[in-house]
Amino acid sequence: MTYSVLFVTCPDMKSTEKISDALLKKKLAACVNILPIIKSEYWWKGKIKNHSEVLMIVKTKTSLYNQIEKEVKKLHPYTVPEIISFKIDKGNKDYLNCISDVTK
Repeated sequence: MTYSVLFVTCPDMKSTEKISDALLKKKLAACVNILPIIKSEYWWKGKIKNHSEVLMIVKTKTSLYNQIEKEVKKLHPYTVPEIISFKIDKGNKDYLNCISDVTK
């Protein structure tokens, strides 16, 4: 079994909690860490933008990525939400087993 960590940014805590709750209730994520204030600078439509955002760090099985992406896109207020996945190369086996135990 392989596991992943996903980064998802949102414009505010309300949208972050809505997405986080959905991922947890649908057992697509074992854990979601929420970092409430990050500064994001990025290109959008030919201009450099900067805003405060909220970052979600989602722990899950790699096989659930497509379902998570679909759920995030359905609930996210951005036209193009950031959803980036990193495979976990190594980790505490007990923790990884917990991911398996609580996700579908």
